[in-house]
Formats: sequence, C-alpha cells, structure tokens
Amino acid sequence: MDPVSEATLVAGQGVSGSVGRSSRRQITLLEREVWEHCMRELEASADPRHRRANVLVSGVRLAHTRGRVLRVGEAKLTIGGELTPCERMDEVTPGLQAALRPDWRGGVFAQVVTGGIVRVGDSIEWE
Repeated sequence: MDPVSEATLVAGQGVSGSVGRSSRRQITLLEREVWEHCMRELEASADPRHRRANVLVSGVRLAHTRGRVLRVGEAKLTIGGELTPCERMDEVTPGLQAALRPDWRGGVFAQVVTGGIVRVGDSIEWE
C-alpha cells in the first residue's frame, strides 16, 4: 500500500481507483494505536502500511463495532465486521499474525454509505 494524503471514497464501491473491491468489503481500516501496541509487544518497528488496510485511524476503537456507522472526513462507513490477519503478516514480522488475531486487532472492513474525500488529519467519529 502506498501512503497518500487524501483519497476519494465512492458510495457502494470503496476507494476510487482501488482494485479487488467487493460489495461487502469495500474499505478496510486499522487502528494506529493497536498497530503500535503489537509492534511494542513483538519488539518490532514495521510500518502499518504492511497491514494493507486502506485507512489508518487514530482515536477511535474499532473492536466489536459491527453495524455501527463511522464518519471519516466527508464519508460515512458502515462497519461490516472484523478482518482476519493472514499468514503474510508473519513475513512482515514473525508472530504478527497471532498478535493481530485477538479482539479485532487486525482491523475492520466496511461499506461506504456516503462517499467523499478523506484526508490525513480529518475528523473521525461514531454516529
């Protein structure tokens, strides 16, 4: 994943220009705080882009939020469920797959209800 300062989210589709979207898993989100916790736990320093989530968030808890609506910048997302980390995470850092498994640490997938531009530093809040 390549970091960007802004992205356009399209209702019912996901990130504009992204490949491999599905109607159910249009966008993926990861908590910065959870990633940093896992890195400390594993005594590692891998960049969160290796998780391959579309959006890195901070200041909100994503665990156990299925069905909730999250506003990120101009966009509204409905959380669909938990992401299960794959074995490729251990290629990033040994033990990372297991570290991301408990309590939704691997992030969430969502559907884009209302599209719009999201930028680094945008507000993020639950509706």
